[in-house]
Amino acid sequence: MKTTLTSTAGAALFSAMMSTTAMAEDLKIGMVVTLSGPPAALGQQIVDGFQLALDHKDGQLGGQAVELIIEDDELKPDVALLKATSLVEREEVDFVVGTVFSNMLQAVFKPIVQSETFLISPNAGPSTFAGRNCNPFFFATSYQNNQNAEVSGMIATEEGFENVFVMAPNYQAGRDNVEGFRQTFKGSVTDEVFTPLGHQDFSAELARVSTSGSDAIFTFMPGGMGVRLVNQFEGAGLSDSMKFMSVFTTDETTLPGQKDAAVGFLAAGSWAPDLPNDDNLAFVAAFEEKYGYIPGSYAMQAYDTANLIDSAVAEVGGDLSDKDAVRAALRKADFTSLRGDFSFNNNHYPVQDFHALQVVKREDGKFHTSFVRTVAEDYADSFHADCKM
Repeated sequence: MKTTLTSTAGAALFSAMMSTTAMAEDLKIGMVVTLSGPPAALGQQIVDGFQLALDHKDGQLGGQAVELIIEDDELKPDVALLKATSLVEREEVDFVVGTVFSNMLQAVFKPIVQSETFLISPNAGPSTFAGRNCNPFFFATSYQNNQNAEVSGMIATEEGFENVFVMAPNYQAGRDNVEGFRQTFKGSVTDEVFTPLGHQDFSAELARVSTSGSDAIFTFMPGGMGVRLVNQFEGAGLSDSMKFMSVFTTDETTLPGQKDAAVGFLAAGSWAPDLPNDDNLAFVAAFEEKYGYIPGSYAMQAYDTANLIDSAVAEVGGDLSDKDAVRAALRKADFTSLRGDFSFNNNHYPVQDFHALQVVKREDGKFHTSFVRTVAEDYADSFHADCKM
């Protein structure tokens, strides 16, 4: 799947867009996200969040009209690699924005950064590129995968959980999350289970949970996996005997399918739709008005990504030929993040606050994660010291 969206400031530019000269002046951005199967909701949030930022800037970033080329990686590494290679070699994009999943980022990373094209991740934050393998052409506007789980470990300790069952899919982000939780949780991990990515039937795993003697479960199961796990967890009657906490298992992409089964469940993150700052509340209202659903962190991070690019392109006056100058402009992160304080560490991963969240049901019947308290301020990832940039 390939979708090309060209945004302009007005109809007066339409005829100019037809000329080769005008097209050459456009800012070309390639986006590689998952838009197929159950995880498509995650990728769609990124597309929608980025597009809303373009709408708010009259279709321009850094004063330049934007040609946005959207590619579906289909959650297949070989497809992701093919699409990314086409974006940098044939389309000659100025920036690549992607991906949703860490294994997709690992697939597209090399051809993009070797072409000296800037790759900005609005979601995936694997440990792979945070330490010794950090790269001057890679930035993440989301988090480093371990961070959310590390904060979850802090929350579990604060909540007084003593024995926690840990479960995640067996790919880079899953392994990062398990490692992160273990790093900060002060109690005992009763069991550790890795499932296939895209797992559907959790009956065997939940049987192990029920006999593990755990007082809580910590899990990372994004997208459709999270919907199935929560509903099966509730169906097995486990909600009555243990607490459920997670990252990206109960969020704005999964809650429409989980509904009341997830209310009260705990989570950790750098943002929530009701995070109390004016810019964020205005964003959520505008997003809901345009798209009809509550945005999740995927949409927020994509919106921030667009504003990051806007700030950098403006800083260099639209001249992207000096890669060092563009990189320095990106590093400044001279934009207002919807999550509040935001800066880049030396490895180009964010330094930001993290919060305890809880699933709530609004008066209109919609569900979302809600801000409870701040757990860690200006929190840096655990790998940046190994990055030599």
